[in-house]
Amino acid sequence: MDNNRLKKCILIMLDGLGDRSFDLFGHQTPLQAANTPFLDHIAAGGANGLYHAAMLGQALPSENAHFVMFGYDMALFPGRGVLEALGAGIPLGPKDVAVLAHFACLHDAEGCLVVDERKPVISSDDVLQLIDEVSGYEANGVKIRFVQTGGIFGIISLSGDVAPYFTDSDPFVDGSALIEISPWSRYRNDPLSENAAYALKQYLVWVYGRLKDHPVNRFRIGNNMKPVNGFVTQRAGQLKEVRPFTDSYGLRGLSIASGIVYLGLGRYIGMDTRKVYDNTDPGDDLAERLGLAIEGLADYDFIHVHTKAPDDAGHTKDPEFKLKVIESLDKGLGKAIGPLMDDPELLIIITADHSTPSSGPLIHSGESVPMTFYGRGVRRDSVMRFNEIDAAMGALGQIRGRELMYMILDHLDMSKLHGIMDTPDDQPYWPGRYRPFMLDTAPKIST
Repeated sequence: MDNNRLKKCILIMLDGLGDRSFDLFGHQTPLQAANTPFLDHIAAGGANGLYHAAMLGQALPSENAHFVMFGYDMALFPGRGVLEALGAGIPLGPKDVAVLAHFACLHDAEGCLVVDERKPVISSDDVLQLIDEVSGYEANGVKIRFVQTGGIFGIISLSGDVAPYFTDSDPFVDGSALIEISPWSRYRNDPLSENAAYALKQYLVWVYGRLKDHPVNRFRIGNNMKPVNGFVTQRAGQLKEVRPFTDSYGLRGLSIASGIVYLGLGRYIGMDTRKVYDNTDPGDDLAERLGLAIEGLADYDFIHVHTKAPDDAGHTKDPEFKLKVIESLDKGLGKAIGPLMDDPELLIIITADHSTPSSGPLIHSGESVPMTFYGRGVRRDSVMRFNEIDAAMGALGQIRGRELMYMILDHLDMSKLHGIMDTPDDQPYWPGRYRPFMLDTAPKIST
């Protein structure tokens, strides 16, 4: 066994780290303007580049970007509704459709439902009263239920003759009309998608009728608060069959994250998960998660360490706040990164899943994000700072999509020479988990 090689990988994911440039930072991004000595130190000792999980300019949600970063084809993505259901422990049948949903404040404008407030503030007790009123329904042979995942958020599941190929109802903007729920164009004549769209619309209409005069809402209206009287929905999905992560890439995987979507993603692809919690200091949270990763190296070859803090900061549309969050994360990294950098068998990767602009109307944006590879044998370039601009001059260049997992296998000396077939499945890692050649047996021949 060659001991002079990298054997394991920790992928540190700073969710939504990328951003736009701002005049108040001298035309720099929050990451460029932030004081990040530890991120810069790692970048100076490794190979740097840019990453995008799909097409440049395409704005991806975290779940899609992570799915591709973990080496899976987007065609096998089951939909965020499914992942959050799995993460929350909500049982789904193989043909059930799961839809993200949350309560909102609506009003009827001449027969059209309009969103007054997408994410209202409401007490836990009041939410539970509303859920009791609308948790179950049936339309056109489709059984529908709403299960809370936290606060005003939950999953609507549809059981019956259904498919997930229909539009969202959530317009994402206060003051806008709900979107008509319709089958996608290429599924316009698909009876399962048509049935699901019809049933879900009937349910949403029924929910509005049940809640608009509910005692909770009569009290809110009487106290000059908007009624919480309906759902908005998005990102329907359905379970699909995927090859487990370990079988696909020869690595035992662990994901350390706080969001249920990452727990669900881990369960979907067969990666172990460790649930953690977000506290007031994102840097301390990151340091704690890196400590858990160090412990996990005894049992896992690939560990995903996630923080949502920069993405959440970007959504506040306050670039100065995002800068402060980035500096806190850098300090947390500094507290815990030492043992990892000193491990001669460890490949460290620091990157983000997408860019989250901290100004403007976009939820996420389509620019690439910085990426650093650090470890023994990694090419060292002349980049000295970790940010979106300096990284573009690094040795990694522009990495796209599933190339990340191939790059990881390559740096772990597991990259299979193209054309070799040591197993019936053409997996990208070497050596494969092949069957030994036995003298007393011969392959069966089909006739």
